[in-house]
Amino acid sequence: MLLFENIQLALNGLRVNKMRALLTMLGIIIGIGSVIAIMTVAGSMTNSITTSMQSMGANNITVSLTQKSDSDYTEGAQTRMFRPTTPGAEDLLTDEMLADYRALYGGSIYAVSLTQSLGSYMVSTNAGEAGVNATGVNTEYAAANSVELSRGRFFTEEDEEKARTVAVVSDVFAETLFPGQESIGQAFQLTYGAKVYTFYIVGVYPYESNGLVLESTDATPTTDMYLPISTAKAMSHADDGYQSFTVVAATGVETSAFLTQTENFFAGYYTRNTSYTATASSMESLMESMTEMLSTISLAIAVIAGISLLVGGIGVMNIMLVSITERTREIGTRKALGATNGSIRVQFIVESVIICLIGGVLGILAGLGLGAAGANLLGYAAAPSAGVIFIAVAFSMAIGVFFGYYPANKAARLDPIEALRYE
Repeated sequence: MLLFENIQLALNGLRVNKMRALLTMLGIIIGIGSVIAIMTVAGSMTNSITTSMQSMGANNITVSLTQKSDSDYTEGAQTRMFRPTTPGAEDLLTDEMLADYRALYGGSIYAVSLTQSLGSYMVSTNAGEAGVNATGVNTEYAAANSVELSRGRFFTEEDEEKARTVAVVSDVFAETLFPGQESIGQAFQLTYGAKVYTFYIVGVYPYESNGLVLESTDATPTTDMYLPISTAKAMSHADDGYQSFTVVAATGVETSAFLTQTENFFAGYYTRNTSYTATASSMESLMESMTEMLSTISLAIAVIAGISLLVGGIGVMNIMLVSITERTREIGTRKALGATNGSIRVQFIVESVIICLIGGVLGILAGLGLGAAGANLLGYAAAPSAGVIFIAVAFSMAIGVFFGYYPANKAARLDPIEALRYE
């Protein structure tokens, strides 16, 4: 019998038993739909996070102090019990190290970003109040982190040398505290410790959500406030040095090779330091780790959801066995008229594949809808994967063949005389 005729027979059988066919497909629909929905949401999250991290700079290299592991030590166990958990002034990365680094690798460096966090605070005027994350930064910070100002200027070397109390704030902050006014030159007060500091706005940047976290629905979000790093260190009485900083590789520099060179350079200063060493990591490697982690989690969840496909396949096999029992005389008649075992087997395998394929298509549509709704609910743009859809279709057909083979083979092996006697 031709394949087209088998497909027609299968579709006629589905039309005759619509409810039974729908219930048979239900396990396939739920299984495929769950997998597609999960992979769509996971893909949307991965794309959004990757885009956000790329905007931070895929060629950024972070140099950090890291505590040495036990294997790095040669002193006795008694000494290891008293290793410092917080780096002292003698452990910090210094400006002298940075100067030597620039002298050696200046052509590979686009910018070096230095920061000193002061924490989060509320700032208020008669017009309103706004939250800020106060951070001391160097003059290269704007270039390293693509901070573009809508008006005013960023810090100068003179601001940093004289530790001036000047600030670069967001347009949200400026409009909240000084509505309808020119914010450049305006003064506001920030209380740090027991002292009140008066800052003057020299620059304003447009605020944009970074998309990495779900932010509160407050009317005024907490935004970043930048001040000269020398000012921040003077306010916090911090040591002269850094626990970490970011190096931005110049255009055309191979990041992974430069990462190794950077780590080896700074680690060389800590060969005799018994507590700390310097390590380097890149945004590129972090992105790869994050993507791999999200992919693993989503795959694990999809596999768990895919267990329902096994249940659906068993359901298809049971219904096919019932269908064969009901059509025993039909099978006997066809074999008596010359139908081969192979043609009988193909007929029922095709019917099983048609059931699973229709269920798979309905599951894909349901999964795409649920996945898009879930992604939008979390604030991400829906990103369905064509590859996952293709695999889902192929998997649906494979389920049809696998779980349809046993019933089809049973039908093919029926004795035509016994089948014609069946009532």
